[in-house]
Amino acid sequence: MDEALLAEFLLARRKTLQPEDVGLRRNPRRRVSGLRREEVAALAGISVDHYSRIEQRRGPMPSEKVFAALARGLHLTLSERDRLFELGGHRAPRWALRENHVCPAMMRIVERLSDTPAMVLSRFGETLLQTRPAVALLGDHTRFNGLPRYWVYRWFTDVGQRARCPIEDQELQGRALVVHIRAAYAANPDGRGGEIVAALLKVCPEFADIWRRHEVDVPHPYAFGRYRHPELGELHLRCQRIVDPDQAQELLVLSAAPGTPSYEKLQLLSAVNA
Repeated sequence: MDEALLAEFLLARRKTLQPEDVGLRRNPRRRVSGLRREEVAALAGISVDHYSRIEQRRGPMPSEKVFAALARGLHLTLSERDRLFELGGHRAPRWALRENHVCPAMMRIVERLSDTPAMVLSRFGETLLQTRPAVALLGDHTRFNGLPRYWVYRWFTDVGQRARCPIEDQELQGRALVVHIRAAYAANPDGRGGEIVAALLKVCPEFADIWRRHEVDVPHPYAFGRYRHPELGELHLRCQRIVDPDQAQELLVLSAAPGTPSYEKLQLLSAVNA
């Protein structure tokens, strides 16, 4: 680990960012140029003391998990993120980190949707980021580990994951998920896509049956528009998609028509989670 260059790099990135760049409010009396150390630590989810030791060249080498958190907190580009790992003495796992790294532009959009159900998904259906209303509406999809991190895997191996989809929509939803993972698999048959498909073919006859149909013309998995909430009941929502082809990620934003019961329920959901 090159402690001196690492400290310089972190300080330079911290000084070039403004509070509004990372979704923080600027105090009118603020005189500090860039972000404070405590702000960076909060954005990365680590202690101020831990971050200060890194920037002051004290203490042991931080873990890859800490560097990944700093990359997200500082809104680093992929090249900057790789440089951070290099300075910290870690080799950036190319596929895993690039697939799971939400680009700064996408993060800024999500931060401005704090009162709206929105989420960023990888091409394999892994939820990388959710707003609080999205968690309240759909549950926390980022809490899983291993294969259950992928929506299609949870759908076919844990029937409880279907609870927020009306029963009459579940058959078509499953088919849509298979079409979605088939497209990802075609682009990555020997990597993560192949791993997900192989695991599902082995443990789930329902998935295997749909897979053998070779369907390609089924709506996007989030295009069905009806969602069940445990307290609020059924909501009819529209899903807007913003695709980042460079990252193979997509941002999904859920909304309801003004004046409808579903719109009122979403307003209530956002107020409760504000």
